[in-house]
Amino acid sequence: MAKEKMTGLLVNGSVRTAGVTFYTKNGKTIMRAATSNQPRRNSRNQFMARQRMKHTTMLWSALKDSDPMFGGATSAYSRFCTLASTLPVIFTPRQGEYSNATLLLPGMPVSDGTLPSVKQSLGRADGQSALVTELKPTVLGRNEELRLYCLRQTEENGTPKLRVSYAPVPRRGEGSVGGNTYNVLTQDDGTLALSGTCFADDNTGWALVRIDGDRCSSQTVVTRCRRYEAFTTDEAMKRSAESYGGLTE
Repeated sequence: MAKEKMTGLLVNGSVRTAGVTFYTKNGKTIMRAATSNQPRRNSRNQFMARQRMKHTTMLWSALKDSDPMFGGATSAYSRFCTLASTLPVIFTPRQGEYSNATLLLPGMPVSDGTLPSVKQSLGRADGQSALVTELKPTVLGRNEELRLYCLRQTEENGTPKLRVSYAPVPRRGEGSVGGNTYNVLTQDDGTLALSGTCFADDNTGWALVRIDGDRCSSQTVVTRCRRYEAFTTDEAMKRSAESYGGLTE
């Protein structure tokens, strides 16, 4: 590309200064305005998309240090964003204690892979609250392990935050994760259940993942937590939009 000196600058490509852009085209230096008087568009759909991505990024930040497994040709983060696109949109303000809120959502993905998914729900087993599954331990491979994710909704300095921990699940006896203990049970029908008072906590979510080497099952969170609902209403959207300058047509 041609180069020439202009006002003490060597122009190669483009230079933006004082609201003006200089760039070279066909050997000539051209000057044009570097700013636009057009206001940034913020339609309802654009705003919802931005809010979805904002919270999805917050969820990934909470999950990424817990060794999540997301397969496929794309990055783990990209795959997580794709799977999270079906979650409710969380509306948070631009500033204030709720601006960086991270909400525990039912159905939040924690893994994506080729092993059969484990159907699981919160219920009761052996007279206690439990994470009940349709998985029969007899189908697990010799090198296959189970990993339990514990996702807890907390409140930190007035801001809702999500904290994630995980641990392997023993084949029998007692296990623990995130300071919670539970018992590993085989029910009368041969299916696996994890029982303990921790599964009655309405501020906690759970996901049991099958892992065999670099393969895993695709799992999402089961939870009774409803803290997120206050951030999905029309009123929450209006307050959030106003903090960003309102919506445009």
